[in-house]
Amino acid sequence: MLVLLPPSEGKASPGRGAPLKPESLSLPGLAAAREAVLAELADLCAGDEEKAREVLGLSEGLRGEVAKNAALRTAGTRPAGEIYTGVLYDALGLASLGAAAKRRAARSLLVFSGLWGAVRVTDRIPSYRCSMGVRLPGLGALGTHWRGPMAEVLPEAAGTGLVLDLRSAAYAAAWKPKGEVAARTATVRVLHAPTRKVVSHFNKATKGRMVRSLLAAGITPAGPGELVEALRELGYEVEAQAPAKAGQAWALDVLVTEVH
Repeated sequence: MLVLLPPSEGKASPGRGAPLKPESLSLPGLAAAREAVLAELADLCAGDEEKAREVLGLSEGLRGEVAKNAALRTAGTRPAGEIYTGVLYDALGLASLGAAAKRRAARSLLVFSGLWGAVRVTDRIPSYRCSMGVRLPGLGALGTHWRGPMAEVLPEAAGTGLVLDLRSAAYAAAWKPKGEVAARTATVRVLHAPTRKVVSHFNKATKGRMVRSLLAAGITPAGPGELVEALRELGYEVEAQAPAKAGQAWALDVLVTEVH
């Protein structure tokens, strides 16, 4: 099972960990694309601060993020699972998982990123600010920049099992599963059951809890159909729609009655 996650805008301080070693990151096929983004982002943020803020879409209150990006090569690092914070990651609670569940998380969780493309939760990265929606002056739109490298690398990373896609739209644009990979991919929406409306903040929390439930139970569905059964056994109310034609993913709606 491969679980595709969005990153978080907020990130923990890296502390005094060792500096970045790009060659140590997972998915080495993304190395050249990572270096291109890293080099331009660091140079941009080491120069005109106002221009960097404009490109990155940062408010006055986030001015300090520019200096953070300028120091990416020398800043301390921590595992990505500790760097990413926010609603989904709080609900996922990687730190409080048991040892076996943590090993499953290390194998199956992949976090998408405007800077790194995608990383495992065990990859050591510095704190940074660069969303997939950014358009760098040299490289252009990051979503477009990542499509080619992702298309080369991600099908192999997906293996032969389920791909559970929990990404937001901006990050989903960087790689769209195709062919037989799409046939074993499931995308998820979280709906408020009484109104059938999509929830936002609680969408992230529910997705985090859902992934935690699967990891803690040691469940590794082989495909979307098995995923639906597994989630129902874990107490989730799920409606599933099989793809209408080849090359499309399954669509799962997880229904919640209490929005919390």
